[in-house]
Amino acid sequence: MKIVLLGYMASGKSLIGRELAKVLKMDYLDLDDFIEKNEGKSIEKIFMEKGEIFFRKIENSYLQALISSKNNLVLSLGGGTPCFTNNLELLKNNKEITTFFLNVPVSELAKRLMSDKENRPLVKYVSNETDMLEFVGKHLFERLPFYNQAHFKMDANKPKEEVVESIITKLF
Repeated sequence: MKIVLLGYMASGKSLIGRELAKVLKMDYLDLDDFIEKNEGKSIEKIFMEKGEIFFRKIENSYLQALISSKNNLVLSLGGGTPCFTNNLELLKNNKEITTFFLNVPVSELAKRLMSDKENRPLVKYVSNETDMLEFVGKHLFERLPFYNQAHFKMDANKPKEEVVESIITKLF
């Protein structure tokens, strides 16, 4: 069994993923962290040095390798992962995979990102809350058609324990 969490930046994919894996006694991986470890550099640096097209190619190959492994796994994707190459089809066409879209309101995402923007290259230079709200709203609108294809859409704007419990309820 593989449980894959997808959603926008700051939707709680890593936080929920770690907790879910702990409760289910499964391995946990964050795809972005996995890429950084294997490439020996940050996602931001890969983007700067080689560009987004290169990054999306390696992201796709790492995703394929992880989902084709025999291991049970909870996997958090990068916010853009389902939106590029054939990543969404890879996830949807694998019977061992259950996908969960962690849905959080735009206003909450913008608030979370404002307080963590130094660690988020995509929004690092957004200067105020109004601009952040606009950026997130537009960006999320583009990505929702991909996110909404997940097997389950979860309200992730509540305590992590409640989100984990909701996911487990859907699984079993």
